[in-house]
Amino acid sequence: SEMCKTASTDPQTPSARSHCAGSPPTPWITITWRRQQRMSDWEVDFYSRPLLDPDGRKRWELLVCDTPAVGTPPEKGFRFCKDCPADQVNSLWLGAALAQALDAAAGGYGRPQRLRCWRQAMVSMVQRASEPLGLAVVPSRRCYALIDWLQERQRTVYPQQDGYLAGPRAAPVPTAPAPAKPLPDAARGDAWEWASLPLTSLREAGGWPADFSGLIPVPARIASGASGATIPGVRLFAGDRALAVAGWVAGLEPLKFTVSDNCLLLEAGLDQRWLLGRLDPGEAKAAAATFAESCQSTAGLQFLSVQNTSQTRHFAGFWLLRDQVLP
Repeated sequence: SEMCKTASTDPQTPSARSHCAGSPPTPWITITWRRQQRMSDWEVDFYSRPLLDPDGRKRWELLVCDTPAVGTPPEKGFRFCKDCPADQVNSLWLGAALAQALDAAAGGYGRPQRLRCWRQAMVSMVQRASEPLGLAVVPSRRCYALIDWLQERQRTVYPQQDGYLAGPRAAPVPTAPAPAKPLPDAARGDAWEWASLPLTSLREAGGWPADFSGLIPVPARIASGASGATIPGVRLFAGDRALAVAGWVAGLEPLKFTVSDNCLLLEAGLDQRWLLGRLDPGEAKAAAATFAESCQSTAGLQFLSVQNTSQTRHFAGFWLLRDQVLP
């Protein structure tokens, strides 16, 4: 069964309210900071682009970027781009190109811990190309920086190139979403509650004490504005199991929260949907409106935290999420 809520708080309120142990609510983000060491990940996309080569075939392109740290503009991080002729689209070409990317990154960016690939159709090829290089591949849509970069190139780069296919392109064939499943027992907490964070607090998120974390930069288009905006999210409480639960949630590759059929869902991985709890119709409508507003005002930013209790200042896990339209 799904988890219970500690309090049915309105997701649009500026901070979470907890009524545990009969004590008054305390500001849960008032904590002691400590700097954490960040591990490097890469985000990879190898796919055709809206460009035709002189022989009339679609041009393919490899894009690689690192997952930037909080406070680091993505364009200041590692980026690698290489065109691929249509007759060389295979794992051998891709492996050689990834090796070139590794050489380019050796000049100051370091070797990645793993590669994230968000296109389901390309995961197998990326895995075959990466294995000889000793790189692990994680099928995951947590490729926020790469997708932003790809969307930027679709607006500003490809239209300026010869062979650009102007005009509307065929929409991808829609696929039915995967059925929602209850969280695995090992990833299920005891209770959860709505919460929100001031957007400005994310500047210090890299120093928050967390055993597992997945932090991303605030998109540039909102970093300097919307100073009074808040980020909606969910706090998950798991008592003495919090660390183990956070480890399992990290392995799920959490992407974003959605509301469907009066249920709160956590989308993760490539196409997984996990049931966190059932909502009454009014609460479901308010939550859906809050997440929709986040897409308009704060680029779809959300967050998920895992803690022992509502009074705990330490995070067993903390992730920034984004509701992001895939290209």
